[in-house]
Amino acid sequence: MFKLPLQIPGAPGEPDKKYDDFTFEAASWTLTAHEGRPGHELQFSSLVERGASLARAVFAFNSVNVEGWGLYAEAELYPYEPLDGQLIALQHRLLRNARAFLDPGLQLGTITRDEAYRLLRDDVVESDAMATQEVQRYMFWAPGQAPSLLSTATRACSRSVRTRSARWVRASTASNFNDFILSQGLLTPTLLSKAVNEEFIPAASQASAN
Repeated sequence: MFKLPLQIPGAPGEPDKKYDDFTFEAASWTLTAHEGRPGHELQFSSLVERGASLARAVFAFNSVNVEGWGLYAEAELYPYEPLDGQLIALQHRLLRNARAFLDPGLQLGTITRDEAYRLLRDDVVESDAMATQEVQRYMFWAPGQAPSLLSTATRACSRSVRTRSARWVRASTASNFNDFILSQGLLTPTLLSKAVNEEFIPAASQASAN
C-alpha cells in the first residue's frame, strides 16, 4: 500500500497546490517497480530474509545505497510494462536527469528558482505542486540527495550490462545476478562492484565452464 501526497500548502493567501502526477493507472507501473517489487519492498524483505548484518542493513542506509536499487528496479521492469506505463517511466527518468543539473545549479547560482520551476513544469511536464516540492527539496530539504540517485542507478545499470553480457556469464540469468546484488545488503557502489568482480563473476564463470 502506498500513501501518496495529493496536495501541498500554497503560499499565504493562495490555494493549496494539488498533485496529479501519480493519480492515474499508467503511473502505477513505475511507482510499484520502485517502491514495491522489484524495488524497495523486495530490497528490504531480502535484508530480513537473508539475515543481513546490522552494519549492512541499518548503518549503511543512505540515498546512494538504497535509492540506486529503486531506480535500477525501474529500469529492469521497464521492458515488460504496457506502452503507457513505459511512457510514464520515461517521464520519471527525464525528471531524474533534470535533477542532476537543477540541484547543483540552484546551489551554485547558475540557475534561478523561476527557471527551475519553468523547466520542471513545461519540459518535464510535472504538476505545479510537484515542481514546487522538487525545488524546495533541492534548496532546503535535501540538497544533493536527488542527483545521488541517478548517479548510483547509472553505475548499477552499467555494472549489470557489463557483467550479464560477458561471454562467460551468459549462462547466468538476470535473476541470479539480481539475487546476488540483493544478498550483499546495502553496500557502497565501490564495495558492490568489488563483490561482483571477486565473487559473482568467478562463480558464474565456473558454472558456465561446467
